[in-house]
Amino acid sequence: MNVLILGSGGREHAMAWKIAQSPVLNKLYVAPGNPGTATIATNVACSLSDFQAIAEMVVSHAIDLVVVGPEVPLVEGLADFFYESASLKHVKFVGPDKHAAQMEGSKDFAKQFMQRHGIPTARYATFTSDTIAEGLTYLESLEAPYVLKADGLAAGKGVLIIEQLEEAKEALKTLLGGQFGASSARVVIEEFLSGIELSVFALTDGKEYVLLPEAKDYKRIGEGDTGLNTGGMGAVSPVPFADNDFMQKIEQRIVQPTIRGIAEEGMRYTGFVFFGLINVKGDPYVIEYNCRMGDPETEVVMPRISSDLLPLLKAAATGNLKGMTVTTDARAASTVMLVAGGYPEEYAKGDAITGLDAVVNSLVFHAGTKTTNDVLETNGGRVIAVTSYGSDIHDALRTSYENAAKINWKGKYYRTDLGRDLK
Repeated sequence: MNVLILGSGGREHAMAWKIAQSPVLNKLYVAPGNPGTATIATNVACSLSDFQAIAEMVVSHAIDLVVVGPEVPLVEGLADFFYESASLKHVKFVGPDKHAAQMEGSKDFAKQFMQRHGIPTARYATFTSDTIAEGLTYLESLEAPYVLKADGLAAGKGVLIIEQLEEAKEALKTLLGGQFGASSARVVIEEFLSGIELSVFALTDGKEYVLLPEAKDYKRIGEGDTGLNTGGMGAVSPVPFADNDFMQKIEQRIVQPTIRGIAEEGMRYTGFVFFGLINVKGDPYVIEYNCRMGDPETEVVMPRISSDLLPLLKAAATGNLKGMTVTTDARAASTVMLVAGGYPEEYAKGDAITGLDAVVNSLVFHAGTKTTNDVLETNGGRVIAVTSYGSDIHDALRTSYENAAKINWKGKYYRTDLGRDLK
């Protein structure tokens, strides 16, 4: 089987690492990929917004299965493009169509879906520039802190948690005034839920599903979960508080009603469902859905899957997941994200990376790197993910931190307190 992974980050490198192990794989391509994926697959230069170029690449490389990493091509309708093309509709595609991808592409769409199917989530209301007065009044009905979410995709920057009412009111005006363009033309205001977060992942064919290992990521840039939100500073799996009883609640109250709702509403949804959850006094609530795997969670989830992933992906894409199972590695895994100085605000690119050859007993996934004249350099805010196995998450983190210290470039930064909030 010839497989194409679309994307260029740590998530796609981790997927490529896992798929490359499959005995049913013939050739593996990643577009556009990065220097890490180039060591285990063939990188193909391509813009993910150029659907015609992707189509030509799929045909010319005789691709049998396409796996989409990031959300934007899915929300923009890449799956629909494949289904509607005579030369592509035979290609197996892992990723929901444009309508189903609104589970991530529109916060309001997702909240309405949860409401229709009785899925536990925070109380909310949605407002536009025409109903801003009602939005200001709604904020007054809530207790601090106040949660405001741009309805559409906003590159991870569209969620605001604000302590002061007046500041929240000003933020609402700014959002609806066009802060994120069309993405904040509608704003969802939510009741704040207090608890600890985790991520759960299902692979679905639209009717059946299999659960993958759960994970917990760390979004804030600063130690002690302080500072600005990032794309993720690291992750651990398994999540200690997600015992059998809690996971059973998640499956019965959230996963099963979600997959059942997808089927009942006739969504064309093949691929991953990411459940962003929060544990509120022992009960799970949905914070958000994503229509793809999370990053950096993928860098710990993929290493904990001991089954062959490729037959599962093929089964999801062809509606044949019934009876399939996932085998999980008993070891824990952790990943520590090494980022550029200044991230998530302004940061430099093009700094030489050293020390990778000194890494032992860890996997190194490239998130934002490039090669210039045979020199590996930084090429993003999140640069390298260092993933390790261990007897528990803390053992795994010790190894990740030992190796994170060996990798260097000017201004390198990483959090040293991951996992301290977990027993």
